[in-house]
Amino acid sequence: MRFPARRAVLTGLGLSLLAACAKKAETASAWERIKASGVLRIALEGTYPPFNFQGKDGQLTGFEVDFAKALAAQLGLKPKFQTAPFAGLLGALESGRADVVINQITITPEREAKYDFSEPYTISGVQIIKLKDRPGLEKPEDLAGKKVGVGLGTNYEQWARANVPSADIRTYDDDPTKYQDLKAGRIDAVLNDRLVAADFVKTSPEFIASGAPFAAQGAGVAMKKDPGLKVVIDQAIDALRSSGKLSAISQKWFGLDVTH
Repeated sequence: MRFPARRAVLTGLGLSLLAACAKKAETASAWERIKASGVLRIALEGTYPPFNFQGKDGQLTGFEVDFAKALAAQLGLKPKFQTAPFAGLLGALESGRADVVINQITITPEREAKYDFSEPYTISGVQIIKLKDRPGLEKPEDLAGKKVGVGLGTNYEQWARANVPSADIRTYDDDPTKYQDLKAGRIDAVLNDRLVAADFVKTSPEFIASGAPFAAQGAGVAMKKDPGLKVVIDQAIDALRSSGKLSAISQKWFGLDVTH
């Protein structure tokens, strides 16, 4: 009478061990799978200069494209880029279409609850962009009651909704469209990264970066929850930082080191 019970216990233990092994293999498999493929699949917008955009030759270029290529090389991998609107980038992780997102994804507690992030590879802040001949709009509180353009699903949208609830927030899937609306007077201001703003106004003299940047923020490489992969990515970024390659890429695109 005892043998069936013993058999059931052993069977149960066996199934538990198999489940535990399967779970361990699943959690440890991300970096092994990526390494075995020889390719790092990177999602980005491709319409966000100077971070990532199409050059005159139609090829992706920008600070983050150079950074992603250097990161992949440091890992011994080939980079494979895929573009999507900002609002769909993290979804590319969820669906397994991308291994990482490198697109100025601001590290926030809300995002960290769902995704892993590398250490920051840029440090920036929020900047108000407006028409040069438009008075005022220099401080966050000046945005109250104004029509403010932000990228859909971005940190700028979250910040505006949380800190200027009386503003009329208009969301956009890309940068060019919101600047067209700003120029046409359909919105009063745009919120964007201070580094993007500094580069943008160089070639768009009708706009200015207004006031001082605020709400300091760091951007990291986003990935699905996987401690092993995060460690590998962080180690690669540390190596790029120590070798001076990360700083050199920053100097190329911004004329200063924005990586710390």
